[in-house]
Amino acid sequence: MADTVSDLARRLAENAEAVCRYYLSNGRRHGSYWLVGDVHNAPGRSLYVRLQGPNLGKGAAGKWTDAADGGHGDLLDLIGAVRGLHGGDLLDEARRFLGLVRTQPQPPPPVTAGSAEAAQRLFAMGRPIGGTLAETYLRERGLRHMVEANALRFHPRCWYRPDPGIPNGTRDTWPALLAAVADGDDRITGLQRTYLDPSGRTKAPVGTPRRAMGHLLGNAVRLGSPGDGVVRDLMAAGEGIETVLSLRCTLPCLPLAAALSAGHLAALLFPPELRRLYIARDNDPAGHWAAEKLMARAQAAGIEALVLAPTRGDWNDDLLELGPDSVARALRSQLTPEDVTLFWRPPGRGGQMR
Repeated sequence: MADTVSDLARRLAENAEAVCRYYLSNGRRHGSYWLVGDVHNAPGRSLYVRLQGPNLGKGAAGKWTDAADGGHGDLLDLIGAVRGLHGGDLLDEARRFLGLVRTQPQPPPPVTAGSAEAAQRLFAMGRPIGGTLAETYLRERGLRHMVEANALRFHPRCWYRPDPGIPNGTRDTWPALLAAVADGDDRITGLQRTYLDPSGRTKAPVGTPRRAMGHLLGNAVRLGSPGDGVVRDLMAAGEGIETVLSLRCTLPCLPLAAALSAGHLAALLFPPELRRLYIARDNDPAGHWAAEKLMARAQAAGIEALVLAPTRGDWNDDLLELGPDSVARALRSQLTPEDVTLFWRPPGRGGQMR
């Protein structure tokens, strides 16, 4: 019967190369094997899938092994690992793929490197940050209880292309914190990768540990959105992810946006309902310039704009050097009284944000 697990595994094995081209598109065929970095579709050669062989037993087609972590199984197991599926959902995905093979034997067209589609695909390969090196990294930055932020994910082996002329040893993948850049309708348009040291305590020792891709201008990494719950017309925006997440420790219910650079902060697009914008500026010339440009644009659009000024270099520096109590007091003094009532929370009493 076509619905049985064994029959689905057999039919997948008969289409082993099509399975690999579809689910592990960053790999390549080498003789009788498909080689790729891991089940998250990273480039590399650690995971290999046998494309030819008997239906059963040693050397059977469809069997795979990841030499790096010892993972192995058949193509049903592989699809489950790639998509994060199990049980009935996994079987439904296998049936859907087998139907696709019959009606559309060619693999889906590759996406353009650096495009919004490539960003969406890479973000989909990530996993929630809870219990990962990404959570460790954020905790080292003083940022706790961030695991429910849907805009953040973790990739254990994310491809890194070394900068020209900068030594990088032989390593071509690193753990990475993924941050989805989205437009006002929450469509992913880009992605920032923060490459991490294998300890998770700091950034990776590479030439450019942060890299972005996709369509960034006007968009941002969004933590909550105007329109969620009672919050429809206020938001706070800053440059870096860590800066914006530092605000979240005290303002857990205020929608936040990280534009990723001073230039992009100055060009941030405003939601149509927005009436008040807090600008969490950095204390450097670029930060002052971006805040002035964004404030002028907001005021021209009839939006009240207020600057949140840190004491040190940025709000994450304040959090690390001065502590959460100091950050909370500083923010309280810079918010309007009504926003203190609505959004301000003392340290340790933060809320949830998607």
